[in-house]
Order: sequence, then C-alpha cells, then structure tokens
Amino acid sequence: MIYDCAIIGGGPAGLNAALVLGRARRSVALIDNNQPRNAVTHASHGFITRDGIAPSEFRRIAYEEVLQYPSVNHWRTEVTSVNKAKYGFEMFTSSGVSVQARKLILATGVKEIFPEIEGFYPLYGKSLFNCPFCDGWELRDQPLVVVSEFPSAFHTTKLLLNWSKDVVLCTNGHASLSDQQKEWLESKGIRVMEQPIKAFIGQNGLLEQVQFTDGTHILRAGGFVTPKFVPKTSFGESLGCELTELGGIKTDGFGRSSVTDLYAAGDASYFMPSQLIYAAADGSKAAMGVSMDLMEEFIE
Repeated sequence: MIYDCAIIGGGPAGLNAALVLGRARRSVALIDNNQPRNAVTHASHGFITRDGIAPSEFRRIAYEEVLQYPSVNHWRTEVTSVNKAKYGFEMFTSSGVSVQARKLILATGVKEIFPEIEGFYPLYGKSLFNCPFCDGWELRDQPLVVVSEFPSAFHTTKLLLNWSKDVVLCTNGHASLSDQQKEWLESKGIRVMEQPIKAFIGQNGLLEQVQFTDGTHILRAGGFVTPKFVPKTSFGESLGCELTELGGIKTDGFGRSSVTDLYAAGDASYFMPSQLIYAAADGSKAAMGVSMDLMEEFIE
C-alpha cells in the first residue's frame, strides 16, 4: 500500500497532523517509537483545556482521538532511513518493514544537549527546567538560578523576573555577557557568577544549592538550564532540505520544505519556542498543506 502521507514522529505536531489528515479522509501512516522528549516532565503547561496534564496522558488521549479515524494507521517502530522514490518516499524501520507514501511530514523534533554538570539529571523535570513559560509558574517567588552558556542568557534572565525577583545568573565559565548587560543585571539586584559549576546538590528532585569549582556555593530552590538544541534525526538534511540558521528544516506557511513532497512540523522546523501548542498548530498547518497539494495533483 502507498499511503497518501507518512508522518515520522508522534509528538503534538505529528499527532495533530494525523488528526487533520484523518478528518480529511487521507490515508496516513503515523510512525513513532514512543520516546518523547518531554517524558521526563511530570506535567505539561500552556495548552488550553490540558494545562497541567501528564505527557503520557496527553499522548494517550491524542492517540485515542486520532486512531478513531479509519484511514490513520499507527506504526510503533523507529524509522532508520528514508529514501526518495518515484511515487514519493520509502521509509525503512527497525522492525524490518518498509512504509511507502506519496507525501512525508517530518515531525521528529529535537534533542537537548545540556551542560555536563554533576547532579543535573536527578533534578531535571522536577526543580530544574529549560522553559520559563512552561514551568515558571511552579517556581514563582522562589530563589532561582539561570544556567546558560549562550548569548541568550541575558534575555532568559530578564524574562524570569516575571516569576521571581531573586535570580542568580551562572554562565558556567563562558563569557556570554557584555559589560553593559552585566551592569543592567546588577542594577536589578541579579548576581552574575561566571565561574564553572561543579555540581547541583539536592534531594528527592528538589534543588538545594549550586556548587562551583572554586569552592563557593549558592542556595537555590530551582531554576532553568539552557540546552543546545540539535535535530533529533538527519532525515531532512540527508534528503536535501534547506535548513534554517538554527539547523531546523526551512518551511513555508504550510510546512512545505525545499524538497518536493516533503514537509516539516513542530520542533523539526523552527526549534523555538518549544511548546505543545506551537507544535500542534504547526502540525495542523502542515497537514493542510499536504491535503491541499494532494487535491491539486488529483485535479491536474
């Protein structure tokens, strides 16, 4: 069988794309290996009617809704390679089967690469996070830390003042701030610590202090650590897609990439802001693009 569209990735972008295509009566192969990036978090926020929902419950409800449409098939496997074919694309999977489709939506998301700091992962998703809009409310009015090695450190720290006035910025040994930025932060009572971090110390997922390699430490109750984002797969690049400056797949307003019949949605395309509601909306637009293009081809 050659599907109208294959979707690689079962996060909010891929699931919403499958929903829209299923309702448009398009045959869909939704391929996902059930390894979501937000599995470490206890709750997802900012999605109307689903604020505070556990990621696993969000996915359960989404699959229940999507798979009620008979033209949508769910393949629980990992795609290992994608080839361009005369009819569209052929995907090879770790389970040994191949899937063929006329159109392809890459909703594969991104990977987070965090600084190698001792004690980070037991606290991640509990008192250390990466997105203030996602988790700032839960840490409101507490003594917080921002750990960022990137030029965005200044912007992130200013943003965090919405939720707490007690903020310390740590650059972990990187000179990412200008003198003017340091002066502004200090004028707001924000301490800037540029020495390398040795470890995060805490118990039961709750941060207690940040230790530095020079022997100093600060007491903190939570905070935000800025990761580097990289594509989760190289499918887009290997198929010849034009990329954005950040490394995402460059698309138009309906998810179309520079490669004919290939679309991208969610974090695979724009990287930031990385929120459920953005990704779901992007998946919807890509699905509309696919359906419109299939209709034009049928009419021709």
